[in-house]
Amino acid sequence: MAYSEVLLVKPVDGLGGEGDQVKVRAGYARNFLFPRSVAVPMTKANRKQVEALQKRRAEREAQELAGAQELGKRIAAVSLAFAVKTGEGGKMFGAITATDIHSKLVEAGIEIDKKRIHLYTPAKTLGKHNVKVKLHPEVTVELDFDIVSENPIVEAEAEATTRE
Repeated sequence: MAYSEVLLVKPVDGLGGEGDQVKVRAGYARNFLFPRSVAVPMTKANRKQVEALQKRRAEREAQELAGAQELGKRIAAVSLAFAVKTGEGGKMFGAITATDIHSKLVEAGIEIDKKRIHLYTPAKTLGKHNVKVKLHPEVTVELDFDIVSENPIVEAEAEATTRE
């Protein structure tokens, strides 16, 4: 199989960032990277562009990091509470998922991609819970949220004794 060296002009997931010199299959470069203007063939003239691309990449990454840190501060300042319906003994109907947390954050004025919220298992119990929000490879914020009952909690034991 033929390979060709290319210079990435824009970041490509799983391949590299702008300014990287990568070796890819010739068909991938010819049919995917070149038509989308994501990469250029590696020539002597293009080698001179490497420094400019790497400088632009460093500036972009620094800007993304600063934006992620600022958003992290805003998220850390937010307090979320969910009021849910409960049944006997305070048992919840349903669960709180990452979608619910995302919608509450949007209501609070924080626009974030739902995929960045890492809630490993849906919250199915009342009380305080914790979720991680990964904003950047270097910025992860832990967000606390409360789940409270909409209706008064009736103890299961109290009901069992009244039925006897």
